[in-house]
Amino acid sequence: MAGWSHRYAHINGLDVHYVEQGRGPLVVLLHGFPHLWFSWRHQIGPIADAGFRVVAPDMRGMGRTSGPDDHREYGVERIVGDLTGLLDHLGEERAVFSGLDFGLFAAYDLAYHHPERVAAIIGLENPFFTPSDESPLTLAARQARRHFNHIHYFAEPGVADRDLAAAPREFLRKVFYALSSDYHYLDVWRQPPGTTYIDALPETPPLPWTWLTDAELEFYVADYSRSGFTGGLNWYRAMDLSWEHRKSYRGRKNPVPYFFIGSEQDADLEGWHGDDPLNRLHEHYDDVRDVRMLKNAGHMMQMEKPEETTATMLEFLARSDEWA
Repeated sequence: MAGWSHRYAHINGLDVHYVEQGRGPLVVLLHGFPHLWFSWRHQIGPIADAGFRVVAPDMRGMGRTSGPDDHREYGVERIVGDLTGLLDHLGEERAVFSGLDFGLFAAYDLAYHHPERVAAIIGLENPFFTPSDESPLTLAARQARRHFNHIHYFAEPGVADRDLAAAPREFLRKVFYALSSDYHYLDVWRQPPGTTYIDALPETPPLPWTWLTDAELEFYVADYSRSGFTGGLNWYRAMDLSWEHRKSYRGRKNPVPYFFIGSEQDADLEGWHGDDPLNRLHEHYDDVRDVRMLKNAGHMMQMEKPEETTATMLEFLARSDEWA
């Protein structure tokens, strides 16, 4: 932690907060919701110590990075502009990008639009854009007629914003636990339509857990209590806009060198990417370099299995001479 530097910059119309450590080739770490740059706390130092310049931003509308209230400002072009603007601000032509959830999808979008700026991608958990003839919010609404669906719950402006802001600690504690290997996340779908997310999520054992302390949870609670949840929820509300934009990618493989790290108990790999997604990576990427699966980890893999996650990332980064 002693090597972290907190920095602020005005990029693509946003006041952006990011953490930086180290010198060398650039590695950018991108988080999803409800995460922060802090979700990479176990990876930043070791990667920097291995000879890289590591930057972990708070993504648009989350943490200490500002974001518009209008969900239309969270589409692909805006997010790609955030990343190219970050590279320009850092004085770098390109970087290795690693990410999870929305952060990883942002790296995929950047590689389609500006492959010259992406030296490689190290994907965590989310292997590709899953093709669908039905828009994400339409699919979520259809599923929500049968059972609770968090994407549909997030879609209505003001509803989840209010509920989560009223109980940030309870929400974050419950959702982090539910996404870990300590719980089977898809059991949340057993809850009936009309359930709030907080009520749909399981109760948790008291902190500390083996992979999360009270103080670490409080870091998330403090930032989301300050910012509110609307920015993060807007990424969901823009999903149909992004889906429309990504139709232009169909029939084209992502052109940059690609590495993948998954976990055997990941909810996304189980529920959102179809049957046997890892054997379909070559349908989506021109240059699949390596695929690894971590045991005894769920969707919170960077925190649940920090040593294994970091070691695998470092192994992949050590091959940087292949694309330098």
